[in-house]
Amino acid sequence: MLIAELRHLFRRTRVRALLIVMFAIPFLLAVAVKINGGPSDGNGPTFLAQVSQNGVFAALAGLTVTIPFFLPLTVAVVSGDTIAGEASIGTLRYLLTRPSGRGRLLGVKAVTTLAYCLAAALAVAAGGLIGGAILFPLGRIISLSGTSLPLIDGIGRTLLAALVVGASLLGLAAIGVFVSTLTDVPVGAMAVTAGIGVLSLILDAVPQVAFVHPWLFTHQQLAFGDLLRTPVRWNNIGKDLLLQLGYVAVFGTAAWARFTTRDVLA
Repeated sequence: MLIAELRHLFRRTRVRALLIVMFAIPFLLAVAVKINGGPSDGNGPTFLAQVSQNGVFAALAGLTVTIPFFLPLTVAVVSGDTIAGEASIGTLRYLLTRPSGRGRLLGVKAVTTLAYCLAAALAVAAGGLIGGAILFPLGRIISLSGTSLPLIDGIGRTLLAALVVGASLLGLAAIGVFVSTLTDVPVGAMAVTAGIGVLSLILDAVPQVAFVHPWLFTHQQLAFGDLLRTPVRWNNIGKDLLLQLGYVAVFGTAAWARFTTRDVLA
């Protein structure tokens, strides 16, 4: 069942288009830096100034650019469509005729959404690495701590950063799956999920509500940059992952409670 759902998800034209866009953003960012040069005054996204010196940083800059808006938007589209999409086209009833049960179906949908989160973040990293390798020199990585890392180590840390970014999207994905169980209109579920993501970003930028910042699923999403320190600082990364797991537990339970009692014939 899981393999079938994964095939169904990644064969969809919409999902493939989203992954292509995620791949293209850091690639085009590398092209823009090649044409115009990176910021020399320290302004701009983190890692952007280092792209022209080492192409690996194109992937890290791409992750920095996409994590606030582009990646969450695509996650909202995929997670909001998990249950509501099936209900809207009338296939949810037929899926529930399988002996696996509602709980297992919801779990499979959640796992496929997780797979998309990781795939989207890896697509960003791949686009940056390929674009950076084509347009800029590759070599030893100068970490944020000022130490020099072997190229293979830098690439490995970049791919690990992509996985951390993908995991940082799990809170929003859990919210999207829950919202998707509340409606038969997938566009509405996508819009609500995307709106919640934007609201979290806005609240995270308002100092007057600093007391809620540690509880926002967007608060530590840039912690992946600590992987480029020597030694790696795991504190903020650990906080981010624990927070995402908390959102998954809360909204996953809410989605299960809603879906297992939902009248799909109504």
